[in-house]
Amino acid sequence: MLKSMTGFGKAVNEFENKKITVEIKTLNSKQADITARIPGSYKEKEMELRNMLAKALKRGKIELSVWIDQNEAEKNIQFNKSVIKNYYQQLVEVTESLNRSVDNEQILEIIMRLPDVTKTEMREINENEWLVIKQTVSNALSEIEKFKLQEGKVMQADFKQRIEQIQNLQLAIEPHEKSRIEKVKDRIKQNFKDNLKEVDADNNRFEQELIYYLEKLDITEEKVRLANHCSYFTQTMNEESAQGKKLGFIAQEIGREINTIGSKANNSDIQKIVVQMKDELEKIKEQVLNVL
Repeated sequence: MLKSMTGFGKAVNEFENKKITVEIKTLNSKQADITARIPGSYKEKEMELRNMLAKALKRGKIELSVWIDQNEAEKNIQFNKSVIKNYYQQLVEVTESLNRSVDNEQILEIIMRLPDVTKTEMREINENEWLVIKQTVSNALSEIEKFKLQEGKVMQADFKQRIEQIQNLQLAIEPHEKSRIEKVKDRIKQNFKDNLKEVDADNNRFEQELIYYLEKLDITEEKVRLANHCSYFTQTMNEESAQGKKLGFIAQEIGREINTIGSKANNSDIQKIVVQMKDELEKIKEQVLNVL
C-alpha cells in the first residue's frame, strides 16, 4: 500500500495545569528535512523529538509545532530590578541634563514599556511531563499515518488506472504495425524506382538491405520491455516498504521505451498513440514525487 508524503496530524493532551498541543505537517522532499518549533524549556529534548519524527516518517519536509498553555499561577513572572534601575538612572540623567524636572511617576510609566523589564521563569521539565509530551507526539504521528495512508490509497487507484491505460494504448499500436511496415516497404521501393531507373539492381541484395532497414524500425523489444516495466510498477505499488523513489525510477524506464517506440514509429497513427501514452506517464511522474 502506498503512502503519501503529504499529511497532517494533531494531538492534544493535559499534564497537571498544562494543555499540550502538538501539530505535525509534512510535504514532499527527497530527504528528511525537519523543522521544530517548541518552547525554550523543551530545547534540550529537541534531538529526541527529531529522532522520533525521522524514524516514523522516513523522509519529507516535516514541521513539528508544540504549544504549551499553562495556568497563570504556573508562570513565575519577575521584574528585572537591575534593568529597571539602569533605565531609571539614565532617564533621570537625561531629564536633568535638559533642565527638566524629574517626574518619577512618568519615568516609571516609560520604563515599564521598555524591553526586558520583566522576565518569565518557566519551571524545569520533569520526567512525567516529558512522557506526556512524547505520548502526544506519538498520537499526532498516528493521526498523520492515517492521513498518509488515505492519500496513498487515492494515488494508488490513480496510478493503477493510468498504467492500465498505457497498457491498453500499447495494444492499440498492434493493428497499425503490419500496415506501417508495408507502407515503408512500398515507399522505399517507389523511391528506388523513381531515382534509379537506369540502374540494373540486384533484387536479392535489395531485399536484404530492405530487411536490414526494417529491422531497425522493429519495436517488438520496446513493447516487451514496456509491458514488463508496467507490470513491475504495479507490483512495486503493493510492496510494504517505502516505494516512492523506486516507482520514480520505473517511470523513467517506461518513458524511455515510449520515446523509443515514438522515434521508430514512422506512422502517424502510432505517433498519436505515443502522445497519449506520454500524457498518462507525465501525470504519473507528477504524483510519484509525493509518494513516500
